[in-house]
Amino acid sequence: MTTETAHRAGGPGRADGVGTWAVLLPAERYEAERLVHHDTLELTGLTGVVRPGPGDQVAVLVDAPPRLVALGRVAATGQRHREDPDDPQSDVEPGTLVVAYTRRAFDEPAPADLLTLDGPVTALEPAAFRALADQLGPPPTRRTWLVSLDLPIEAATPAEAVRLFWSYVQELGPRELPAFVSPAGDELAMQAFVLGAEANQDPEEDD
Repeated sequence: MTTETAHRAGGPGRADGVGTWAVLLPAERYEAERLVHHDTLELTGLTGVVRPGPGDQVAVLVDAPPRLVALGRVAATGQRHREDPDDPQSDVEPGTLVVAYTRRAFDEPAPADLLTLDGPVTALEPAAFRALADQLGPPPTRRTWLVSLDLPIEAATPAEAVRLFWSYVQELGPRELPAFVSPAGDELAMQAFVLGAEANQDPEEDD
């Protein structure tokens, strides 16, 4: 019996046959996950690392300081999101861990200072996992938002302007282009977001 099989058969991180784990999200992946919505998270380079099995519950954390940014369940490698944020054409590598999100808290992470992480993947006692997850509280109420992106584009025809628009969007993306968002019916509350965070677009207010 391998170390990984032995670990999954019982011991820390298991309750009623379901494992409970913490995975550490690299800083660059945290930024990518904040910028674009994905249904699943893929973590690579875990060959030889004892890791969760399908159906296990996962707390996704970032370090410095430790914070809980999402919850999920381990999915089969075939249930990946359509495009990897770092390499859209990539295949699933050996040792890839695929986590289907069940709750996201990228904008308001919960503190996880009491956790001691052993590396990129750490088995958690079920009670520790529940205590961590409970910090997120109930999911916020979903509402309708209006999101827009306005670009002044010089072109000979409307069709060419649209093609140039999508070229700029693909080239610059959310790291450089401000998106404007407001609650439906309250356009006066519009805010600009760049890099997944609110950004002031009024140069006079910076003076």
